[in-house]
Amino acid sequence: MIDTKLDKWHKVVLKKDLKLLHELLAEDVEFHSPTVWQPKLGRDVTHYILEMVIDIFQNFEYHREWVDGNNMALEFSATVDDKKIKGIDLITWNDEGQIIHFEVMLRPLNGLQLMLEKMTQKLQQAGFVK
Repeated sequence: MIDTKLDKWHKVVLKKDLKLLHELLAEDVEFHSPTVWQPKLGRDVTHYILEMVIDIFQNFEYHREWVDGNNMALEFSATVDDKKIKGIDLITWNDEGQIIHFEVMLRPLNGLQLMLEKMTQKLQQAGFVK
């Protein structure tokens, strides 16, 4: 039975459970992307971005995880096309078990640039960016 916040998050990412993702995001979640300075606010935009990322990342794997109450730092690796990337998800949960703050950091720069290109393509295909 999945009962911890971390277990639920792993189910979202590793099993691509987008319904659970929607349930875990607070209505007013704040999302900080490594590709833009201003945070994105709200469940719908955060869900859309995370769904794109889950689709773009290949060979995704978490390595080290730090949990301190409602705060988590999760180190991961993945590939995007032929680029290997490393990153950290910083996640803050509220007492009701929903994510209220999500921040992503990625390296190296060429992997980050490729992610931006891939995300821009998906946004253009969906009609959000011209």
